[in-house]
Amino acid sequence: MKKYFITDIKAGDLIDDIFVLSEKILAQKKDGNNFLNVILSDKTGTIKGVVWDNVDQITACVTSGDFVHIKGNVNEYKGALQLVIKNMETFSAHKIDPADFLPVTPRNIESMFERLLRITSSVETAYLRKLIQVFWNDKEFVRKFKTAPAAKKMHHAYIGGLLEHTLSVVSLADKVAGHYSGIDRDILIAGAILHDIGKTEEFEYQLRIDYSDQGRLLNHIVIGIEMINEKLSEIKDFPEDQMVLLKHMIVSHHGTREFGSPEPPKTIEAVILNYIDEIDSKVNGIRDFMASEDPNESWTSYHRLLGRHFYKGKNNQ
Repeated sequence: MKKYFITDIKAGDLIDDIFVLSEKILAQKKDGNNFLNVILSDKTGTIKGVVWDNVDQITACVTSGDFVHIKGNVNEYKGALQLVIKNMETFSAHKIDPADFLPVTPRNIESMFERLLRITSSVETAYLRKLIQVFWNDKEFVRKFKTAPAAKKMHHAYIGGLLEHTLSVVSLADKVAGHYSGIDRDILIAGAILHDIGKTEEFEYQLRIDYSDQGRLLNHIVIGIEMINEKLSEIKDFPEDQMVLLKHMIVSHHGTREFGSPEPPKTIEAVILNYIDEIDSKVNGIRDFMASEDPNESWTSYHRLLGRHFYKGKNNQ
């Protein structure tokens, strides 16, 4: 039974508990001796740690992804908490409660999925509705889709995150489709529902959230296209041109090659999907970042990836 969760840890605490070893990086001091930088996690977040003593012995005994029993103390380093680890050894996964280590969406998973089913039924184009329904009829896919995270760190990085993100993107797509004239709502909704399905295989999320081998080697966009091809084989007379347009939405939803899309969006529906996907991921990621910061401060610390501080307001307690 865990005693210390990361969000409750304070400078000066003595730690004797179980965490997930999310990352470990062996480095060298100026004198040539090794030290070990690590990132530890549980369901509430992550904390950086450092090992100064018995480094080679500890490094040889633990692997990223292991559950580890940590003994050490907490101090502050460069404005952030750091765990100075005196001892670290592997801990049996059979003795832990996964609920202590995997964050979960606060929203009701079944209610969110029911909303997606209702939106699917509103798709009027028969072959698009049938394609989506083929996925919903696949019980193993649905199980993974309901539980998968949408990312490892940046946004919706928790169990049920993929479903929550997908529903949000689909809801935004529906609103935007009604705002502009000339939008093919059905293909936009289909693309929004299917744009991240590859993440059901890109991540492993049984005992920790991390990239699977398939995810690292292929990426969720490639995996998603393969999944669509497989399901398309079950549908007769799916129009070739519409198949290409739908796949283009999956391929281009990250916007640019720099951000992982083989091609940039080249249809209005693909452009819309790219922007609403970015809006939803950014808003969720920024909100999570704000929530992890000191509630007594009006401004967050510097967000390195987005390159700015965020203002939380004067009355944010």
